[in-house]
Amino acid sequence: MNETLLLIGGEWVHAAPASNDVRFFHRLNPISDKPVTRAAAGGITDVEAAVKAAAEAFPGWSATGPGKRRDLLLRAADILAEHQREFIESMIAETGATEGWAAFNVAFGSSVLREAAAMTTQVTGEIIPSDVPDNLAMAIRQPLGVCVGIAPWNAPVILGVRAIAMPLACGNTVIFKASEACPAVHCLIGTVLQEAGLPSGVLNILTNDPSDAAQVVGALIDHPVVRHINFTGSTRVGRMIAERAARQTGAARTGRQGSSHSAG
Repeated sequence: MNETLLLIGGEWVHAAPASNDVRFFHRLNPISDKPVTRAAAGGITDVEAAVKAAAEAFPGWSATGPGKRRDLLLRAADILAEHQREFIESMIAETGATEGWAAFNVAFGSSVLREAAAMTTQVTGEIIPSDVPDNLAMAIRQPLGVCVGIAPWNAPVILGVRAIAMPLACGNTVIFKASEACPAVHCLIGTVLQEAGLPSGVLNILTNDPSDAAQVVGALIDHPVVRHINFTGSTRVGRMIAERAARQTGAARTGRQGSSHSAG
């Protein structure tokens, strides 16, 4: 049986003790109904720790040059492919996937990292015509800050990597809320990026018991440091996330520190 922990601040750590002292949950194989993964059951305390780690890592990562970010993502693409067998075995165990579908996920996930790597030097601004004589107007694109990625189980490597790669390429730090249905697969993505040399705190991964999903996601949305939300899933849940994020944006406009959210 796989055992996964939380990736916070560059370290794999146990979930903080909860009031009910449940610090792990089991993912069952959808075909045999037998436990295949024992995963850390993160909660609100772990959300706070992940946000803090991502916020502290942001200044250094956002100042990292595009060439270095590109090299790291290209290295991660190679390493992800090298871990193909582990990804395949975890996908089969946790989601009931076929070997072919799992292998395709790995190949496509690697290509997503390469595409993101190619974009690091394409983040450009523009010159805007000005009505004021002898004045120049420019638009400059800057990293947002701490971003949250939420991906589902049905194409876990493809959609997990997609939620992470482009924000990293653009100089943001990321908190990835893994699917409760494939914690080992999604945590493997963190292992890949760590092996590639991603600095501590730039990527943080949270897993949670299914019964705590709404609480964990809500805490991420509501946190004033979180600047962007990337969600892939059902229209119903997406609408709920967008509505809650919009309320936090409104709170920021009336004096709350820091947040600008989007979901989609």
